[in-house]
Amino acid sequence: MLNDTSVSIQDSIAQDPPEVANEPLVVLLKALSDSRRLSIFDMLMDGVQCNCEIADRLDVSLSLVSYHLRILTEAGLVRSEPDPEDARWLYYAIDREALEQLREQVGRLLDVQRIQPRQPSCGPRGCKSC
Repeated sequence: MLNDTSVSIQDSIAQDPPEVANEPLVVLLKALSDSRRLSIFDMLMDGVQCNCEIADRLDVSLSLVSYHLRILTEAGLVRSEPDPEDARWLYYAIDREALEQLREQVGRLLDVQRIQPRQPSCGPRGCKSC
């Protein structure tokens, strides 16, 4: 079912103007563009983590980890789940569906088969707007 959903999302994105079509990818890449967020994301690829584990491993404050986790969560890359016994404790994990969509979008963007031979339409050979 995930592949069917991904295909329909990709099809709808492909029909949008370029600046709109790339917006979901831009949001995800911006969320990962910070070195600390990228480190947190990498840690979460190892499995579920709590805020304090991440803070200890990065040697940063809990509030800074919470800030970065909020950005990753708002981008849809990370999800949180409260502890069943004490809801004050949150555990963070990668959203697998969002990760799969990111992988597909980046794969499409960086697909070398997309590179086509092309002659520029401007320059001394006939640009009408230069």
